[in-house]
Amino acid sequence: MNNALILQLRELVTADMSPKRARHTLAVEQMAARLAALYCPEKEQMLRVAALLHDVTKEWSTECHAAFLKEHGITPTAMDLAAPKTLHAKTAALLIPEQYSEYADGEVISAVRYHTTGREDMTLCEQIVYLADYIDDSRTFPDCVTLRNAFWGADPENMTQEQREAHLLRVLVQSFDLTIAGLIEDGAPVSADTFLARNSLILKLKIEK
Repeated sequence: MNNALILQLRELVTADMSPKRARHTLAVEQMAARLAALYCPEKEQMLRVAALLHDVTKEWSTECHAAFLKEHGITPTAMDLAAPKTLHAKTAALLIPEQYSEYADGEVISAVRYHTTGREDMTLCEQIVYLADYIDDSRTFPDCVTLRNAFWGADPENMTQEQREAHLLRVLVQSFDLTIAGLIEDGAPVSADTFLARNSLILKLKIEK
């Protein structure tokens, strides 16, 4: 991946988005690059690509998501339809090889696929895109502000690498706690992947102590 390809993707993706979605997408790209500098500088370009692609189907209707999944042999579950905000992660991951084939890296696709719900044993790239989406500077929701302050307020730039990695895991656990609490308060279903993501992070923190 090179800078010219990323510039091309940035223009291509944002041209098809509403101004609000484009602002968010560009903010996630910047946050992903900022997090990459702390955790995996060698993957910055890949993470920028994943960030740019993470919401390419976000503005589709539920009916469009369901039809697209069915075209790919996937029947939307009752959980999918009860939590339609999670559908775009699945459809975007399927769309990438078809419409953005030059960017269809396996790490990109998995980071896009799990950026909303998380999953058990998330990779570092999945963690970074998930967190970048949660705490990008365009987010003004109270939980997003709380989590952004929790991450950057601890001054991760001045931590050792070991401290920094543990800090990421703790903040991710906090993010899932906030998400689960919010969904419960709203009477909404919680994806099994979200519970599994949280539990696997907690176990990893205990093992590393």
